[in-house]
Amino acid sequence: MPLAPKRTKFRKVRKGRVNGVATSGNYIAFGEYALQSQGTDRINSRQIEASRQAMTRYIKRGGKIWIRIFPHIPVTRKPQDVKMGSGKGNPEFFVAKVKPGTILFEMQGVSEEVAREAMRLAAHKLPIKTKFLVKDEG
Repeated sequence: MPLAPKRTKFRKVRKGRVNGVATSGNYIAFGEYALQSQGTDRINSRQIEASRQAMTRYIKRGGKIWIRIFPHIPVTRKPQDVKMGSGKGNPEFFVAKVKPGTILFEMQGVSEEVAREAMRLAAHKLPIKTKFLVKDEG
C-alpha cells in the first residue's frame, strides 16, 4: 500500500515551483548511512515504496531503514478525453517535493558495502540523482 496522509482536509494544491536547496531534513538524524538527493523533483508515493522494497529485499531483514520524506501533496488529474475548462481534476496520488540536499533514506545495522549497494538499488527507482553519505564520527 503506497504512502498517503491518513486524513486530508482537502484543498486542491497548485503545482508551484521546487527551487533552492534543502534547509531542513538535510542531515543524517537516525542511521549511519544515508541517500541524499542531488536534484529537484516531485517523488510520488509509489517511487518511495519501490525504493523501500528494493533496499529491504537486498539487506534481507538485517539492519533498519528510515524513510525521511513523506508524500503530503496531492496531485490532481483530469480524466482522459475531457475538454479544456470545467475546473480542476480530482486528486489521484500524493507526492513529496524534494530539493537538493534532502536526505531521502537512512540505514543502520549493516556493513557499508551492503548499505551502499542497497541504496544504489533504491536510487534506480527514483527520478533524481542521488549521493551516498556516511555519518562522520565526530
